[in-house]
Amino acid sequence: MPKARVYALAKRLNITARELLDELEELGVTVKNHMSVLDEETVNIIAGLYEEEKKELLRKVEKAKNKIQEKEVKNLEKKLVSKEEPGTEKKTPVEHKVRTIKLKSNEFKLDILAKKMNVQISKVIKDQFMNGIILRPGQILSLEDAVKIAKNYEWEVELVHEEEMNPFESIASSYAESYKESSRLVQRPPVVTVMGHVDHGKTTLLDRIRKAKVAEDEIGGITQTIGAYQVEIRNKKITFIDTPGHEAFTEMRARGAQATDIVVLVVAADDGVMPQTIEAYNHAKTANVPIIVAINKIDKPNANIDLTKQQLASKLGLVPEDWGGDTVTVPVSAKTGKGVEDVLEMILLVAEVADVKCIPEGNARGIIIDSRMDKAVGPLATLVVKDGILRPGDYVVAGSASGRVKALINEYGKRIKEAHPSDPVQIIGFDEVPDVHSVVYAVENLDTSRSLAEYAKNKAQKEKSVTTRHHIRLEEFLSTTGNTDEKKDLNVILKADSFGTVEALKQALAKLENNDVRIEVVHSGIGSVNSSDVMLASASDAVIMGFKVKPDAQARKLAEVEGVQIKVYEIIFNLIDDLKKALEGLLEPEEVDEVIGHGHIKQLFRISKVGTIAGVQVDDGHVLKKGRMRVYRKNEEIADVAIEVLKHYKDDASRVDAPMECGIKALGFDDFQEEDQLEFHSKKSVKRTIDFTE
Repeated sequence: MPKARVYALAKRLNITARELLDELEELGVTVKNHMSVLDEETVNIIAGLYEEEKKELLRKVEKAKNKIQEKEVKNLEKKLVSKEEPGTEKKTPVEHKVRTIKLKSNEFKLDILAKKMNVQISKVIKDQFMNGIILRPGQILSLEDAVKIAKNYEWEVELVHEEEMNPFESIASSYAESYKESSRLVQRPPVVTVMGHVDHGKTTLLDRIRKAKVAEDEIGGITQTIGAYQVEIRNKKITFIDTPGHEAFTEMRARGAQATDIVVLVVAADDGVMPQTIEAYNHAKTANVPIIVAINKIDKPNANIDLTKQQLASKLGLVPEDWGGDTVTVPVSAKTGKGVEDVLEMILLVAEVADVKCIPEGNARGIIIDSRMDKAVGPLATLVVKDGILRPGDYVVAGSASGRVKALINEYGKRIKEAHPSDPVQIIGFDEVPDVHSVVYAVENLDTSRSLAEYAKNKAQKEKSVTTRHHIRLEEFLSTTGNTDEKKDLNVILKADSFGTVEALKQALAKLENNDVRIEVVHSGIGSVNSSDVMLASASDAVIMGFKVKPDAQARKLAEVEGVQIKVYEIIFNLIDDLKKALEGLLEPEEVDEVIGHGHIKQLFRISKVGTIAGVQVDDGHVLKKGRMRVYRKNEEIADVAIEVLKHYKDDASRVDAPMECGIKALGFDDFQEEDQLEFHSKKSVKRTIDFTE
């Protein structure tokens, strides 16, 4: 036989690529993955082994056939003996696994104990009465009594402190335990996200796949707002998520809710690797999922597949499999449909090797990919089921939102009776709109659903009052990584005003590495710092460093919420110097720019010899006379100016708090417009409280 790739040989032998990879490992044949090429000798050896195994199996089948009659006769004889001599058959003793109930100090009541044991309270009272003990339904128990009662039903009682009880962690750990039992797991359809640069054909490719693989009478019924749909190829399903952007994809990972199994990176053959291509790749790389590259627009006259592959290798480090690498690349034309079948086949192959599995039965678990308030039906959530089966009537909880499933709606707008793993579905029945990218759990009853939601609300309020999320800061780098002997990683996201500057910064950072510290540039690009950068920094625990660029308004707000540090520079020496000091643990106390409030311009007053006075509504926080303000128009920063005059009505003021109105005159700037957004900020000195010395 001629040489062949692993997956092609597996197909020829009628086995899965995963099975063949395991077989090759046992035989001591080293291969990278399913795309690796096997030489002619190895192919012949493997094929010969499987031929011998097949012949041996046929011989065993023949022997088994000859013995079947003997076995049936013996079984009949045993049955006759057991009927003639009752009690002669031995019964196999049943092993019972002892289970544990966790109770808080205020939960030692008979009704709560019965509920947790899943035993009718009437049965518990009756059983105890037969033992001479009279109990009431709501009776308070001692720990000793609770232990004795639970033991009768093969339960153990464990007393835990309230702060140790995180019910969501308990539920998540039960799923994790189930995943250890490989016999319970089955293959599920892969969930795929399509990403790439704008205008490279992501939407066209998704539309082409959907129209090619969904029946004509169903296409018209697809609900665009569901944001996900399934297709079928050779009796196997694939779920596609239509994400609104790269930051949403990474936010799932940042929230610990990984929804995607595979990423299809779309790159146009007439345009090559572009800034958003790099951004999309970095998001997928951070999420640690397999990547398939679809080289689109090969039907165009100026398409250059080889040049695109060269850019994939040089700019992203993705070496195509036909160049000796391990990246699956598929030339396609979303417009004509050429190569689309190949993309779907590669998705199934990669999913098979990645061994995408699930728990097929039991309470469902899923991830919300979209949620909104619908005028007709109320809170509406779209999710992809990860485990179990979800049905109408199930009680569900997603963070602080709870409820009972009133209806399940598929991507065609039809009501369905159940949703299985990897199925995209809309839920009607939540009492409030759940957070996007939160995990949905189906629970036993409404009380459990509500108590979990209440716990989530209380926990969120406590965390909000104590602190915001916190990620790595340059000033704390050495202290947070500790004094271990392991090499320390500092993750950085670089944004600059030109590609030349970005490359120069990368080279400068590479020179700062030493035996103790490694600087990892998670992502780099040109233009202002945006919310996508912030979400990537949150997911990868990185510091954002900008050179001659500024963050936009949304990025600033999001960075505040996520606890991500953004540092901007006008002089390259200062950027390098700060990094040096961070790596040496020598950063001095710094002046921190603190956002103190927001507002918007309601009206303008132009006064001769004075200038323009902005009539401002303070929306939140406060504004200081000694502070500054950033002016945003259509979400772009147009000015960052000092406040010259601050008035509350006619009186001068040093500070005005929300929700009051005020008049503001900026120093050296009066190009205001009504509805301009304002962000008030001031400088404050933050003293170092961390000792970096050994």
